[in-house]
Amino acid sequence: MHKLLRSLLLLGCLGSFSACGIIDMVYLPPAEDTAQEIYEAGTDAMAEKNYVRAVELFNKLRDAYPFSPYITEVELALADAYFLDGEYALAAEAYKDFESLHPRHAAIEYVIYQLGQSLQNQFRSIDRPTTELYEATAYYDRLLQQYPGTKYADAAMQKKAECRRYMAEHELYIADMFWHMEKPGPAWRRYTYIAENFKDVPDVAQHAASKSVVAYSEYTEQFNEERREAREGTWKDWFRWL
Repeated sequence: MHKLLRSLLLLGCLGSFSACGIIDMVYLPPAEDTAQEIYEAGTDAMAEKNYVRAVELFNKLRDAYPFSPYITEVELALADAYFLDGEYALAAEAYKDFESLHPRHAAIEYVIYQLGQSLQNQFRSIDRPTTELYEATAYYDRLLQQYPGTKYADAAMQKKAECRRYMAEHELYIADMFWHMEKPGPAWRRYTYIAENFKDVPDVAQHAASKSVVAYSEYTEQFNEERREAREGTWKDWFRWL
């Protein structure tokens, strides 16, 4: 009788434990991923070129574990993920944030170069504004001044030359637009500006210089004609008054 009672009690306890386990599995939230697990998943996504997933994971780690030892690497990896995904505006902001937070980091030279590229890659065509190109050039210049002779400085010199060409071609596009609109005065001024300020893009500068001569001649002729018409108009008005 005692043995039977003990067996029944044991079965009851086991049943209770099983029921508790089932309840836990159904109702309790799953355990959170650790910072290391999220970081490793993010780096795996980067290796697989799944940059959207990498961005999602790195942002999750930043939000959930802001004091994690992985956080600095994650901030830089997030900027790289944006860049590789072609989200250049977001990449530029992320690189700027990283530099602001970690100005003495060993990767700052790389960050400055990537900042320049992120800005440069936002430029689409010569008929669009060149604000990002001017900003990119400033970062390339900074890299050349602070880290001369390095691999990133050499690359920055080439990228700066690309920016300067795009900028010169943009100015030439505007000058030609004035010319075709039969506005030789603004065209002449713009051609002259190109010839004087883009000597490092010699073919564009020389073409602008030759066009400025023609535009200036047309401008002076137009100006003199307008003065003559204004003068004759005054005389005609005087005779009409008589």
